[in-house]
Amino acid sequence: MAFTVPTAEDLALYLGLEEISGGRADLLIQQAINLCMAVVTPLPDGATAVVMSSAGRAYVNPSGATYETIGPMSVQRPQAGLYLTKAEKTALKSMAGRGGAFTVDPTPADANPWVTWPLDDAYGAGLEYEEGWGWV
Repeated sequence: MAFTVPTAEDLALYLGLEEISGGRADLLIQQAINLCMAVVTPLPDGATAVVMSSAGRAYVNPSGATYETIGPMSVQRPQAGLYLTKAEKTALKSMAGRGGAFTVDPTPADANPWVTWPLDDAYGAGLEYEEGWGWV
């Protein structure tokens, strides 16, 4: 299944709005898709959630208000504008199969588990090897 572009109606449903400005919503959705494509291309299946989140933030706060107080109630809003959070970028990379930890093994392919320095064949000569104690 490939990424499907969300519609203005999808954004209205996501935001819980009865009415939505279709042209503005389409513009914000397209710009959010462009931002997401700057992180991963092509967009993975689950990228719709990130696109809707980014476009929704920009749609509900067109004036860019970051803090609002009405009487005893105060509301602090996220940063204004169209942007991707660090978590959204990480989610996009994860959905695309990128990111995360990996291991690099520097051991040569022809390495063996034995010591590489010369051993003293005379070491332990005349002594008895006792388990747990070594040469005694």
